[in-house]
Amino acid sequence: MFLIFIGFTSYGQSYKRIISLSGAITEVVDALGLGEQLVATDITSDYPAYINKIPKVSRNRSVGIESISSFRPDVVLALEGELSPELQQQLKALKIPFFLFKQDFSKNGLFSFIKAVGKGLNRVEEGNKLVAKVSKELSGIRKVAAASQQKILFIYARGAGYMSVSGQGTSIDAVIKDAGHQNAMKGFEGFKTYNTEALVAANPDVILLFEFGKSSLGGDEGILKMPGVKLTNAGKNNKIVSMDATLLNNYSVRLAQAISQLQQLVR
Repeated sequence: MFLIFIGFTSYGQSYKRIISLSGAITEVVDALGLGEQLVATDITSDYPAYINKIPKVSRNRSVGIESISSFRPDVVLALEGELSPELQQQLKALKIPFFLFKQDFSKNGLFSFIKAVGKGLNRVEEGNKLVAKVSKELSGIRKVAAASQQKILFIYARGAGYMSVSGQGTSIDAVIKDAGHQNAMKGFEGFKTYNTEALVAANPDVILLFEFGKSSLGGDEGILKMPGVKLTNAGKNNKIVSMDATLLNNYSVRLAQAISQLQQLVR
């Protein structure tokens, strides 16, 4: 199931005041032509550029019922697992319908995700057309030759005191593999705390970060000074690259762009 509907209305309703609590969902809502109906989004929503002018329901990832209800939404959209049971009960009590969508980080999973958002917002035809568009973009991406595959280590950083690395099952892991390369970190799901020993053992060919993460560590120069980095192939060859956070992380309608950009960066 890629869609869970909980509310007090039926499919087919036209929603005029939408709150999106996910950057990935916001991108789909925009691509379906419903951007003007967005009255608020969460802080992970920043694309397209006009989204930054739309009010945010909070300044962090914690969202309360008071903030949501203040925008008088007629529907709230979120990812499965992102709304606490308490918040769900509060939305029900206020008779505010909400949809929960599941993300599966695969191409077919993305197509199902787009269709689910389209179905929830009564834009089934538009959703199907969007899937066809995204599918065509993805089919145009060139495959990377086996001899050119790189081991990529993704580091999430907010300064040297807060760093973690991506294992299997994340959106970033999926983009790395979709681009024809390998995730240098194996043997665990999700994220775990960064440590020098694991970095050296993984010996990545490329170190990948979000743009803000790279900046928080002092850019290439600062990262190369981190313990163990110069012992890796990435450090020896100064192969440290960065991408826009939401482009790399959302696994949404811009997936083809994310894959192509990563392929270009690690050549």
